[in-house]
Amino acid sequence: MAVVSIFRTHLPRIALGASAGLLSGFTALAVAELVAGLIRPAAGPVTVVGGAVIDRTPAAVKDFAIRTFGEDDKTVLQLGILAVLALIAAVLGVIALRHRRAGACGILLFGAVGAAAALSRPDSQGIGDILPSLAGAVAGALVLYFLAGRASQESGAEEGASGGRWNRRGFLVAAGATAVGATTAGFLGRYLTGRQAQGATASRQGLVLPAPASPAPPVPKGVQLKVPGISPFTTPNADFYRVDTALVVPKVDAGSWRLRIHGKGVSRPRTYTLDDLLSRPLIERDITLTCVSNEVGGPYAGNARWLGVRLSELLAECGVKPPSAGGRADQLVARSVDGMTLGSPVEDVMDGRDALLAVGMNGEPLPFDHGFPVRMVVPGLFGYVSACKWIEDIELTTFDTYDPYWVKRKWARRAPIKTQSRIDTPKPFARPDAGTVVVAGVAWAQHRGITRVQVRVDDGPWEDADLAAQDTVDTWRQWSYRWQATAGGHNLTVRATDGTGQVQTEQRARTIPDGASGWHSVFVTVT
Repeated sequence: MAVVSIFRTHLPRIALGASAGLLSGFTALAVAELVAGLIRPAAGPVTVVGGAVIDRTPAAVKDFAIRTFGEDDKTVLQLGILAVLALIAAVLGVIALRHRRAGACGILLFGAVGAAAALSRPDSQGIGDILPSLAGAVAGALVLYFLAGRASQESGAEEGASGGRWNRRGFLVAAGATAVGATTAGFLGRYLTGRQAQGATASRQGLVLPAPASPAPPVPKGVQLKVPGISPFTTPNADFYRVDTALVVPKVDAGSWRLRIHGKGVSRPRTYTLDDLLSRPLIERDITLTCVSNEVGGPYAGNARWLGVRLSELLAECGVKPPSAGGRADQLVARSVDGMTLGSPVEDVMDGRDALLAVGMNGEPLPFDHGFPVRMVVPGLFGYVSACKWIEDIELTTFDTYDPYWVKRKWARRAPIKTQSRIDTPKPFARPDAGTVVVAGVAWAQHRGITRVQVRVDDGPWEDADLAAQDTVDTWRQWSYRWQATAGGHNLTVRATDGTGQVQTEQRARTIPDGASGWHSVFVTVT
């Protein structure tokens, strides 16, 4: 009972302190948002701290986040950061009831952490990036110091005294005014952030893509099977997977975009504008992309029609030669506007495959999520060593000289696509009726193609599936198998054979360091 009595006695005081802390934290974030909107949206504290967390997270944890939360992993991270900040702010508010300066200093300390994170980002633009975190921290510290004083007076006043009533009313008025002011600052910050992106949005809306000099070959009849539940041959832009580290999607103005090509073996360094690229002969190709974080049977693969410039032609124009022709560089390091670096083998991007600097996707300018205004697309390589979005710099170097972002985090330097197949229908734990059940899905081995797909029921023999028509060796291929299903539980397994005759391996491997492997299977119960 004594514990309960003490709890009841101190609960109002704790609630007041926590409220003051939460309001101060809210004010700090809102003011930071406002200042970031004035300076650079990507310098906001949640964004820079979140980016720093991503950079320092072990590869296995990142892989778990992608596997568990999918494309919502960034949202989950941001919500987690906000939850932690809210908890700490509430604790600092309680501390400030007795030690106002200590509580305020705690807010300032977190501002310093945000400022340090801003300076550590690879896309940092200098000292200006620390202003959002510092301005927000100062505002939050002042609010906490003021509200903690009000809350202390209120909690210390005698019940029923006129001073107590005035202090309670004064705290509520001050807290309400703070909330209104912080909310206004936050909305104004969002408005300014949106204003900064308007130029980029307008440049994309006004971009008219030229007709390709080399159109994509006509898609053969029969590439799309008429099977409910199978993935469409062409993935709509809105459904195309997105896996990257950008907490804020870069909005790059097409008019100000530049691409610099330089480095080892580049005898004629060049800087290109988007108009420079659009004035060149463009090629159009259907190419399937795959993320290295894709588990066996996972969703991170998609097929699109890309429009762009041959990367090999630009490199040759700058005097670059592949190693097989005596070139000095064996690695092409692509840098994006947010500081991401990806390393591709020079030999691969210059061996005749349709490696592109893409400007269009499925008949429209690249969506912002997928790299507008320009991104790399290289068939046959996992995205983390080839598919640089929002690209602005290409440096020729060697694998021995430089480790890009993911290689520093223990992923492989070289990562050709592995032969994979997936069952799209029936779904795991489905309950189809006995009789004919169509098992169907997709298989891919970019730059090698798919020549055979087989299905096995339980521990029975492998049976050949029917293949849809093949578009090119750089696209995935649909398949189907008519199964005479009998009642009971059954395990369905699929494997593919690529154009070199290599059968998809049964050996299970994690996504780290160079992509998952193994056979995809689903369990169903036939009724």
